[in-house]
Amino acid sequence: MKESIDSTKIPQHIAIIMDGNGRWAQKKGAMRVFGHKHALAAVRDTIEAADDLGVKIVTLYAFSTENWSRPADEVSALMEIMINSFISELPRMVKNNVRLTAIGDIKSLPESMQRNLKNTVETTKNNTGVRVNLALSYSGRWELEQAVKDIAKKVVAGQMTVEEISQEAIASHLNTNDMPDPELLIRTSGELRISNFLLWQMAYTELYFTDVLWPDFRKEHLEAAILDYQKRERRFGKTGTQIKS
Repeated sequence: MKESIDSTKIPQHIAIIMDGNGRWAQKKGAMRVFGHKHALAAVRDTIEAADDLGVKIVTLYAFSTENWSRPADEVSALMEIMINSFISELPRMVKNNVRLTAIGDIKSLPESMQRNLKNTVETTKNNTGVRVNLALSYSGRWELEQAVKDIAKKVVAGQMTVEEISQEAIASHLNTNDMPDPELLIRTSGELRISNFLLWQMAYTELYFTDVLWPDFRKEHLEAAILDYQKRERRFGKTGTQIKS
C-alpha cells in the first residue's frame, strides 16, 4: 500500500481520535483497562509509520476534559498507564528522534504525571523527527474559552484593542499556535463525530472514519487513510476549476 502513496502529498499534520479501547477489551471478555494497556502498540506502530512517510506532526487525543467523568478506577488506571509509558517509551523516542509535546489543561493532571510528562518533553525537545503532540485533559471548547479569556485580559489591560481581534489573533492564543492546522483527522471504532477535538483548527480538515478499534490500528490503516486523503480535492470554498487553474 505504501508504494501507492504520493510522497509529495503527505499531510503534514494528522490528528487522531484513538477510540475503541474499551470495546476491544469487552470483545475479549476483559476489563476496559485491558484495552487501554494494549493501545500503546497502536500508538507506537502509527508513530513509526507516520515518521517513515514524512508526516511532521501527529496529534493524539489521549484524554479529554470529559473523560474525567468516567469511573474513578478507570481514570486512575489511565493515568498510571500514561505515566509508565512516558518512562518506558522515552529511550525509544530518543533513539528514533521523536519529539513529544502536549496541549490541554496540563495543571489538572496528577503531579507525578506532570513531572514525567515534563521530563519527556524536555528530553526530546531538540529531536527533529516526527512530533507527537498529546492532547491531555483537553477539549476544543475549553481551549477556545481560555483563548477568549486571555484576549479579554489583554483588552482590559490596554495591551490589545477590540479592532485587533482577528482570526489570526485568536489562533495565536490557542494551544496549537506553533503548528499548522491538521489536514487529516482519523477516528477509529466507527464513531462518526469529532467529540470536542480541535474545533477551531479543523475548519477545513479532511475527516476519515474507520471501524477498526484503536488497539488493532496499525501502519496499513494509517496508509489507507492517507491514500483516501490523497484522492480528495481540497477546495477551501473555491470551485474545482479554480483549484486546478
